[in-house]
Amino acid sequence: MKIAAVRVTPIAIKDPALLNAAGVHEPFGLRSIIEVEGVNGLVGLGETYGDAPVLSLLTRAAPDLVGLSAFDVNAMLAKLGAHAPQMSTGHVEMELAPGSLASNLLTSAFSAFEVAFMDLQARTLGIPLVELLGGAVRDKVPYSAYLFYKWDAKVDPEYAHDPYGEALTPTQIVRQARQMIDQYGFESIKLKAGVFDPMEEADAILALKTAFPNCPLRIDPNSNWGMATSLKVAEKLRGCLEYYEDPTPTLEGMAALHRDTGLPLASNMVVTNWTELKRSIELNAVQILLCDHHFWGGLRATQMLAKTCQTFGLGLSMHSNSHLGISLMAMTHLAASVPHLSYACDTHYPWQSDEVLMGGRVPIVGGCVHISNSPGLGVTLDYEKLAVLHDAYQSCRIRTRNDVVQMQRYRPEWTQIKPRF
Repeated sequence: MKIAAVRVTPIAIKDPALLNAAGVHEPFGLRSIIEVEGVNGLVGLGETYGDAPVLSLLTRAAPDLVGLSAFDVNAMLAKLGAHAPQMSTGHVEMELAPGSLASNLLTSAFSAFEVAFMDLQARTLGIPLVELLGGAVRDKVPYSAYLFYKWDAKVDPEYAHDPYGEALTPTQIVRQARQMIDQYGFESIKLKAGVFDPMEEADAILALKTAFPNCPLRIDPNSNWGMATSLKVAEKLRGCLEYYEDPTPTLEGMAALHRDTGLPLASNMVVTNWTELKRSIELNAVQILLCDHHFWGGLRATQMLAKTCQTFGLGLSMHSNSHLGISLMAMTHLAASVPHLSYACDTHYPWQSDEVLMGGRVPIVGGCVHISNSPGLGVTLDYEKLAVLHDAYQSCRIRTRNDVVQMQRYRPEWTQIKPRF
């Protein structure tokens, strides 16, 4: 079945003032919506980063995919390779602009088109996408409450109102968690840290432990703590953490921290490719890998990654970035197909108020997203909503995410230092 048309539409979605080690989220997050239309009139959907470098590759390559078989993803990869940059910038701060890392643009673009190709394949066959991945081993996928320190939207008129308000103290973090759990039913909690004094952030985890004694807890300072700080926090939180995520930089640093504390360490920063995974296994640096099909090269590549983790006795969960329902459903079909899923997955979805899907937002019930029997990803594009968000992209000032520059709008003296504490 041949491809008749490929469309790439950049959009801008409202994002709250979420604080992190790199600064603060800008008021808009950039995404790209992919449509791959078959000669049968069916359309496969994909979603990925919308930052300028990856968007440029997607739009350059899209016309060359017309005429390919929707089942020939190897040919699609070859077409993409002809357009991909050949040189790496050496830039390693993937959390600043995950769609701009030159060494990973090809796999990022491939993953976006692979999801759309597979969605079209599954719609053509009249089956859920998960069946192309070997079938569902679970019919619902658990996600965690993903908490952030944040400013109230009043900090800048560019930020849209959000229902969560300010969160700068342990009490406010607990309130944020309760609000999110009451609405979505999450049964585990992750706190994005690396923003304030680490002992204060540890106090927030202790407050969460008191408020939600049966919820597994995680903390993620995005490698913003040195070894001494990481050890102090580990001691303070001993017995409280399900796992300790990216507390300190480098594989060697993580390996030393694990040796000294015995705590299970998780990462989506020091292990982002197969070479780093090999070294991590040799060093026993990371015990839980946070996979991401957008970054690891698609759904099937991430299945291979899951099998590798199982083989080497590593835990597995999923990393997330600001995203909408197409990405959420792709993550969910993937996670539903993976027997070796050790922990609830991350998702930013509760922070996003916009959507491009008919019927609105994907439901999260009991902390889980459910797989249906609908063909493909099980979602349909709403073209009116897509047009509105494309107009937002056209009018917004952002073309590549930069949390550092956004922070400097409010704190001109602020610079990014890693590790800061």
